[in-house]
Amino acid sequence: MNKTTLFSDFKCKSLSLDNRIVMAPMTRQFSPNGIPTPDVAGYYKRRAEGGTGLIITEGTTVNDKVATMDANIPRFHGEQALAGWKKVVEEVHKAGGKIMPQLWHVGMARVAEKAPYPELPSAGPSGLFKPGKQGAEPMSVSHIESVIEAFAQAASDAKSIGMDGIEIHGAHGYLIDQFFWEGTNQRDDSWGGSMENRGRFAIEIIKAIRASTDPDFPIILRYSQWKQQDYTARLATTPKELEQFLLPLSDAGVDIFHCSQRRYWENEFEGSELNLAGWTKKITGKPTITVGSVGLSDDFFGAFKGQDSSTRSVDDLLERLDNKEFDLVAVGRALLQDPNWANKIKENRTEELATYSGKALATLS
Repeated sequence: MNKTTLFSDFKCKSLSLDNRIVMAPMTRQFSPNGIPTPDVAGYYKRRAEGGTGLIITEGTTVNDKVATMDANIPRFHGEQALAGWKKVVEEVHKAGGKIMPQLWHVGMARVAEKAPYPELPSAGPSGLFKPGKQGAEPMSVSHIESVIEAFAQAASDAKSIGMDGIEIHGAHGYLIDQFFWEGTNQRDDSWGGSMENRGRFAIEIIKAIRASTDPDFPIILRYSQWKQQDYTARLATTPKELEQFLLPLSDAGVDIFHCSQRRYWENEFEGSELNLAGWTKKITGKPTITVGSVGLSDDFFGAFKGQDSSTRSVDDLLERLDNKEFDLVAVGRALLQDPNWANKIKENRTEELATYSGKALATLS
């Protein structure tokens, strides 16, 4: 197992990491009334102490009343919540780690009657949870603009409390991805229709975040082809379509792309061995993060049903990393189970890696 590249330095703008291991965002409903507690700070500090280079937090919602699906999901607005996150940052930095919040709006994935402000309808570009499933009226332009501003304010607040950058959640069928996906974006104005128009919401968010922070503050965008509503869905079916999707986002100011797959070892397009992160790096020239069942044998959908997963060799992952197919590796469930996963890999203590228990899963972001 050649771990030289995995444990080499990485730099991007103001971000400087000691290794290439990233903690993937995994939603936890352990923040009463949206306020991160000292236990949340301890949770992330343990992963930093365990050798993780960069922590991307659980999804934390921007300042829109219908951004969240549960009152115990942390929010990234309001004096108390930001004070809680500042404590998280301080504890992670004390442990030598780096941390970014994943800024999130759940869109039509919110079930109104189970969420805060149940009297308000959920929000989506066309009010569709999935193709053919209407749940609300389309978002008004004024609502779209206010959500863009909410992302920008959250990013500004992240910088002010010492976060090392931010990640925008543009994957898995949540609000931004609902704009990307033609199946849920049936608008006939400048926010829908062509791929260019469907990407406009994310582009305006990226530009607003850049304007509210500074040129050296790193912006990560997480995106996926698959959706929670449809695992077979695709934003792009060819490399050319993927280029049409990615280049405007790259030009808008994304510094790193976080490319979500169910299994990182699956090739994205027929005739090429590159995975989604590999294709994204080839097209944009920007650093990429690969993610999807790292260190485990089965994808995380079985974990939702309480199914366990055994460990899987990461030799092929390290070979791809050495070949510069991608730059960073995000680890989810393995780090949820074992905060010391990174150090155990570094120290060749792989026999100590735990079999993942599906029963330990918090909802994955």
